[in-house]
Amino acid sequence: MINHLLVAAMLQLSLLGGFSVRGQTTEAPAATVHLPPPKPAPEFTVQSCSVTSQSVTMNCGGNCASDARVPELERKMDHLMATVSRLMATVSDCCNDTDTNTRPKDCKEILDNSELTPSGVYMVYPADNLGGFPVYCDMHTDGGGWTVFQKRQDGTVDFYRGWADYKTGFPSNLNGEFWLGNDKLHRLTEQKAYGLRVDLEDTTGNTAYAAYSSFSISDESDQYRLTVGGYSGDAGDSMAFQNGQRFSTKDSDNDAIAAHCSQRYKGAWWYGDCHNANLNGLYHLGAHSTYADGVNWNHWKGYYYSLKRTTMKIRPV
Repeated sequence: MINHLLVAAMLQLSLLGGFSVRGQTTEAPAATVHLPPPKPAPEFTVQSCSVTSQSVTMNCGGNCASDARVPELERKMDHLMATVSRLMATVSDCCNDTDTNTRPKDCKEILDNSELTPSGVYMVYPADNLGGFPVYCDMHTDGGGWTVFQKRQDGTVDFYRGWADYKTGFPSNLNGEFWLGNDKLHRLTEQKAYGLRVDLEDTTGNTAYAAYSSFSISDESDQYRLTVGGYSGDAGDSMAFQNGQRFSTKDSDNDAIAAHCSQRYKGAWWYGDCHNANLNGLYHLGAHSTYADGVNWNHWKGYYYSLKRTTMKIRPV
């Protein structure tokens, strides 16, 4: 009921430009409302009305003050703003509820507790009580409920980045290409047992997948070490070679050999000696002449073919 009232009030105030919640005022640029001329024409015409949370200014063709409707309009707007303020305070109290048992911990919980849930961006709240964050949920593949942590699809995002970016994630838009962030991925996978699914597509539309019955990464103090196993699928097992390896980036070499795998293969990954998969490599899009530095999945397309689309996602097992 509160949500319905809030929406109704917000629709009426959508042009007001700002409102106050618990003593804090949110400002926005003044909006201009163009009103149709009244019938029959009065002594003056209200041409426009400029409104903010602090004032109401009307631009008239005549004398605004001479019309009795102006104070009434101002009174109604003040009343609506007060209503929105009260409702927002109530909603804020609800949102500040710290009972994480009522909040979804991952996309599977969202799917299980909703009807007709589309794929898209949702908020999740891991069990560690450290706060929530947005994730992209795949609600269709193999029954849905997948929390996506990596996506490549068009080469618009640079994945050859340093440790700090992979720690926090990039970019903020989860509807395109992204890496969710190693800190977030660790928080998710430490709360329960998860499996991994990797979906792959080449430049001609052929697809393959690799599924794993167990997947987790450790925290930053252990360089986000990978645990993965239990392969099934038709793409070939290119993750087994990475099992037990620590995460490396171009500015943080944690691989198993003297050579700097991240710099050599232009990616960020759980490199060992060095990789059978390099899904954060350069977006060459198809066949390439350089060795193993593309978006490669060796057991499906080899080291000289860069995939068009990839997604990596987790779901409780």
